Amino acid sequence: MFGKLFTRIANSVAMAAGKPITFILCCLTIIVWAVSGPIFGFSDTWQLIINTGTTIITFLMVFLIQNTQNRDGVAIQAKLDELVRVSEAKNAFIGIEHLTEEEVEKFRRQCEAAAKKADKELAELEAQKRARKKAPAKASPAKAGGLILR
Repeated sequence: MFGKLFTRIANSVAMAAGKPITFILCCLTIIVWAVSGPIFGFSDTWQLIINTGTTIITFLMVFLIQNTQNRDGVAIQAKLDELVRVSEAKNAFIGIEHLTEEEVEKFRRQCEAAAKKADKELAELEAQKRARKKAPAKASPAKAGGLILR
């Protein structure tokens, strides 16, 4: 119950925070605060208002945005896992996000080595194709004036 409510609030706040109108409203708030400085004599209370407000908003936004990013990351990972599962890719990669940093790095190095090997093999195949195209074709007896020598 609370989880669904928090998720809805977090999604709404994260979406609103990323809109241009939100940025404009924040800028207007700062301008109004700055213009009101002389009215309040640039008092400590005047400064405390903006400091406290921005601190509270920043503190809350960190958790809301982190929650949204965590859910997005898990959803993307689940989608990638499904693609790996139904493709010819190695199923060993499913769930690697739960491994230690060292284990993930080992997988990364294996992938990098496999990619380099595949690039090398592809380059060799391309070189063989180019070599076949450049090699002169052997003359057939019909092309050699119809004479067959034995």
